[in-house]
This record gives sequence, structure tokens and C-alpha cells, in this order.
Amino acid sequence: MDNKVHKVKSADRVLDILELFADELDGYNITDIANKLDMPTSSAYMLVQNMLARGYLETDRSGKLFRLGYKIFEIRTRYMGSTSLISEFYRVADKIVDNLNETVFLGVRGGDQLIYIAEKQIPAPLRFTTQFAKTLPLYASASGKMLLCNCTEAEIREMYPSGELKPLTPNTIASVDALLAQLEEARKDGVAFNMGETVSDVHCIAGPIYDPEGNIVASISISIPTGRISAESWSRAKEWVRQGCRELTYRVYCQN
Repeated sequence: MDNKVHKVKSADRVLDILELFADELDGYNITDIANKLDMPTSSAYMLVQNMLARGYLETDRSGKLFRLGYKIFEIRTRYMGSTSLISEFYRVADKIVDNLNETVFLGVRGGDQLIYIAEKQIPAPLRFTTQFAKTLPLYASASGKMLLCNCTEAEIREMYPSGELKPLTPNTIASVDALLAQLEEARKDGVAFNMGETVSDVHCIAGPIYDPEGNIVASISISIPTGRISAESWSRAKEWVRQGCRELTYRVYCQN
């Protein structure tokens, strides 16, 4: 009987920790968690370590400050599969694929990662594919860069404190300074690019989906193998991304 009570209590404490972090973006240390939830520091430490190992929490560079981890966002994206964002995306993506015959993706941010939550594939032998809930670094993906346009320079430098970015391909941008320059251009142009930075022979273009408060909450991207890229096809992809993003924003967030 005592063992069952202990398990329920532990589960309650895990949920308490998650709820504690829900409204706190800056994070808490172990002492804060223990004090706010009135539990022994040793218990808070063990629970946090378990949640850290499972991805429900993540730590800052010092290893002492904790915040919600990627797993929470991954679960959220799976839940979003039944919402209007996904269903309306397919309406928009169908038109893009019909006109461009290129693959279209819908991505959201999960911490410092891009998570693909929907895609519309084409029946071509040469195409770029991914997996739902597969994560990619924000800085190496077109949609990720678009989502980073929400962030200030200080937030981005805190996200990548070394100033260096780990390459996925020889084309991946290598520094935060280069990333910031690209984000400034993306904010002005309304689209972001991935020039073979995730897969060497695939280029991508992405645009923003806005919520009613003007925050970028998702991104549509079009991926094109370099062998099929021309000035005309790239220009058409840019226009279709812009049109698709406007339409999806309206369908999901602007209709009563």
C-alpha cells in the first residue's frame, strides 16, 4: 500500500514541476523548485534528473538552471495533428504541389529545434523526405530560421553561447553572426532560405504563419533538389510560399 502511495505522490510531483515551468521562460534551479513546491531538495534533484534524462526538462550552459525540454514540444506537435492547423495545411499544400510539383512541409519550434508536423509529398523519384516529430537545428533549416525571427539578438546569442554553429553539411552557416545577418534579411523579405545546409543537394524556402498576436507560430517550407532549380522555379516557389503562408494564417487564425 505504501509503495502505491509513493508512486502516486511521485507522479503528482512530476506534474507539479511541469506546471511550475509552464509560465516561467527563464527557468528555475533545484533550490527554487524545492522551495516553491515544498519538497526536500534531494527529492527535487532526483525528479529533475529523471525528467532531464527523458527530455521533459533541459538545462542551460551552467547545468544549474532548468526549463521545459524538447519532449514537451514533441508531444504538443503530435497533439496538433488533430487540430485545424494540420488539416488546413493540407488544403494549402495541395495547391502548392499541384502548381510546383515539389514537396511542402509544415514545421514548428521545439526549443532550439525545428519539428516537422506535416508534409505533402510528390510522387517523384528525387525528393526530400523527413519524419514527423524529427528534429533539426533551427539555424540549419529554412523554417527554423523563419521561426527564429521571433527572437531578439540577445535570445539567439544565449541559445548559441559559443557563437559557433555545428555544421550538418559543408554549406551550413557556421556562426551566430552569419545567422543574425540572415534573420535580418528574412524579416525584411518575409521568407528564409536553406541553401543545402541540411542536405547538400536540396535547397528550401520558408515563410511564416502568424497567430492573432503577430507571433510566428509555424512555417511552411518548400524543398527542391538542386537539379530541378532554375531562376524561374525558385521565383515561383518564393511566391507560392508567401501565398500559402498568407492563406494558412487566414484559414486558421483570422476566421471567426
